Amino acid sequence: MNQPDLVLAQREGGLLTLTLNRPEVGNAIDVAMAVALMRAAIEADEDASVRAVLLTGRGRFFCVGGDIGVFAAGGERLGPLLKEIAGCLHSAISRFARMRKPLITAINGPAAGAGLSLAILGDIAIAARSAHFTLAYPAIGLSPDGGSTWLLPRLVGLRKAQELALCNRRTTAEEAAAMGLITRSVADDALAADVTKTTNALIASATGALGRTRQLLLSSFGATLESQMEEEARAIAESGRSADGREGIAAFLAKRTAHFTGE
Repeated sequence: MNQPDLVLAQREGGLLTLTLNRPEVGNAIDVAMAVALMRAAIEADEDASVRAVLLTGRGRFFCVGGDIGVFAAGGERLGPLLKEIAGCLHSAISRFARMRKPLITAINGPAAGAGLSLAILGDIAIAARSAHFTLAYPAIGLSPDGGSTWLLPRLVGLRKAQELALCNRRTTAEEAAAMGLITRSVADDALAADVTKTTNALIASATGALGRTRQLLLSSFGATLESQMEEEARAIAESGRSADGREGIAAFLAKRTAHFTGE
């Protein structure tokens, strides 16, 4: 990465771990952080050897959202500044959402604003019990970004999304799990082990099939039943033609564990 001090990248086998690294300001997002995250997302998307991506934060917070100090310093240029930050951040979020490999978010602490968007973006979103979630925008007179107005209604329904976005209510990790905002919450000292178990299972899976599955899910809200089934038919045929598809079928018939290579 060009700016490894802002987004730390660590490879271990097929897992790429990306860590937001501005702990002194709660991993707040400024232009440089947004650019670093965008570049990290592009590289994760492009690297075929990466079979899963884990996103987390360093320090006490996952991510507090935009850097309010930077906003204040923007003065009369705040509008263009916000567009620049949002543009780079949105590019990162789009790449993470559309890459052909799963994204896991390990929410190690509070997430607010655009940090909430990053937290809930994971296909599997696991939060430490001490974490909490806040949209935060009403408190500073801004409207949401980071894809939250797209993600929230799909995850928790429009009515609950309205409450979270307009009333700025803080949501605990346990509440977030109960309403479907995240996958689950675990004890703080169990987060690392739970995330490791989850990432290991995903890395051992057929990466191509997982990628097609997440694309099908992503496109489903804008599709008719018939168009969605057509895409499913094409995706399952593509999966069946793959080496992992043939291996999965052979392993099932032989009553053995499949060895998927991601091909």
